[in-house]
Amino acid sequence: MIRLLGFRLLQAAMVALLVGALSFLLMTLLPGDAAYRIAAGRYGYDMVSGAAAEAVRAELGLDQPVAWRFLNWIGNLMSLDLGKSLVSGMAVSEMIRHELGSSVRLALGALLLSVILGPPLGVLAGLRPGGLLDRALLMLSTATRALPHFVLGAILVLLFAVSWGLLPSAGHGTWAHAVLPTLTLGLGLAAVSCCVARDATVQVTASPFYAFGRLKGLGETRLFLRHGLRNIGVPLMTYLGVQLVYLIEGVVVVETLFAWPGIGHGLVHAIVQRDVPMVQGAALAMGLMFVLLNTLVDMANQVIDPRRSAA
Repeated sequence: MIRLLGFRLLQAAMVALLVGALSFLLMTLLPGDAAYRIAAGRYGYDMVSGAAAEAVRAELGLDQPVAWRFLNWIGNLMSLDLGKSLVSGMAVSEMIRHELGSSVRLALGALLLSVILGPPLGVLAGLRPGGLLDRALLMLSTATRALPHFVLGAILVLLFAVSWGLLPSAGHGTWAHAVLPTLTLGLGLAAVSCCVARDATVQVTASPFYAFGRLKGLGETRLFLRHGLRNIGVPLMTYLGVQLVYLIEGVVVVETLFAWPGIGHGLVHAIVQRDVPMVQGAALAMGLMFVLLNTLVDMANQVIDPRRSAA
């Protein structure tokens, strides 16, 4: 466990360096005048002028060498200072803290929906492979997995907001605003976790140790709870790490689609406005969150794996 935590700590440091460098490099390579975009973000596109852009360039030191600006960001990062937004002037850490809270609430809701729907249905289908439920879930999960986030979200908006008028199409502030973005993220996660649970159940119930449990006279319910559930949980928990990539990627699209004030939505606006410190801070927060969650998944895997407890 100590070795795992040490490796993850080293990985977090590498993620911070690589994410910061790539974010800065990609923002620098974007076409157009960064000073003009920042001035437009401050004053609006109707009010911006060449003089305003030059004033922003001189104020922010955008005419300084690129390497010097990047080294300055690394130095600030070493002192746990992410700098200030070039557009709003607010501290990047404060903006990320506010946006990350909204994203975490959305992500937790999607994960909870995925856990409630996906694994139980997958286990039920795996206990009777080839049955009606198994075939129906295979078709439904395949169709859901094939839809990109923005397509699935648009379909849900057309149904629940436009056609039926049951839910708001975008925005935030009440629980109703969170339903459609949570469904958009959670249904995709549930479709994949359902397939993983189904395949794991089929593999476990067909294994020799499961057949030996039947020979010992164990009932199906006791056999499943005692020997099946933990073995099915190992690949499910492992796949949770892969789901996190899907989740973090989906947050950016879903938050933009539903105008949800999370870190993905803020990242898109920061890219448009060429707010380099905000882009670096948001990308860094998402990268470190991914490392942290994967560490928790690995630790949980070590706890539930019956092979480790048997050893």
